[in-house]
Amino acid sequence: MAPGNVTQVSEFVFIGVSDLPELQIPLFLVFLLIYGLTVMGNLGIITLISVDSRLQTPMYFFLRHLAIINFSNSTVIAPKMLVNFLVSKKTTSYYECATQLGAFLVFIVAEVFILAVMAYDRYVAICNPLLYMVVVSRRICNLLVSLTYLYSFSTAIVVSSCVFSVSYCASNIINHFYCDNVPLLALSCSDTYIPETVVFISAATNILFSMTVVLISYFNIVLSILRMRSSEGRKKAFSTCASHMMAVTVFYGTLLFMYLQPRTSHFLDTDKMASVFYTLVIPMLNPMIYSLRNKDVKAALRRFLTNPCGSLKAM
Repeated sequence: MAPGNVTQVSEFVFIGVSDLPELQIPLFLVFLLIYGLTVMGNLGIITLISVDSRLQTPMYFFLRHLAIINFSNSTVIAPKMLVNFLVSKKTTSYYECATQLGAFLVFIVAEVFILAVMAYDRYVAICNPLLYMVVVSRRICNLLVSLTYLYSFSTAIVVSSCVFSVSYCASNIINHFYCDNVPLLALSCSDTYIPETVVFISAATNILFSMTVVLISYFNIVLSILRMRSSEGRKKAFSTCASHMMAVTVFYGTLLFMYLQPRTSHFLDTDKMASVFYTLVIPMLNPMIYSLRNKDVKAALRRFLTNPCGSLKAM
């Protein structure tokens, strides 16, 4: 921590997405719309999967948790961000910043691994359909999700503790719209080698491990699809995989760009744009990519809108 003769900062000031005064209201409206769609889309998916008995399968169980994670991650970031568009001084206290970083890490790490779990679920369903209900039983589903949350919480504690173990005693202006590892460590007035190493190793390990699971799963899925005799079945399966892989590619691509480059190569303004994608835009798109193109979800939505009381009784 900071030596006794050094004054530790008590608050941080965000520059935000842009510091141009004329852009604050337009940006507020754009991000309010994005956050509103994120809330409606993800809460809608959570509600539908919870109340419709036909969606009580492992695939939708994991999808519901992805929606919970997307909603939570956006909620950690967006409300404070929206308020800052409307105020002249965009401040956050030292402990509020630490809390936001910790919460953000919990949900971003959880999303990385829930995507890997979902890819594994699809691999078992397509490549080993006869063993599906045994390999992906309710107990296994609960175990995988529990381990995902436990690991993400542990990672958040370790990484955020390292980031806030250094001294912040000079500038307190964060060139970002929320408290994140890279812009925070750029402000430190002490040696940041250890926290930077921890952040890099943690990010690299999490992303590369989960990407390996996703790539191996989809490689085997593609092989299985190519062996299908029905051209219509292959077309339908490829369409589903393409949607999933598009979302996964954008998500992992922005994370790789953000975290797996040396600090000397970081351009914080560019990093902010990448952060907008994986904290706000992707959580808004996921309900559409993973669910709203799905016939089962569309049918569940029609049943819910037609007879909401009947849907609730089925819970």
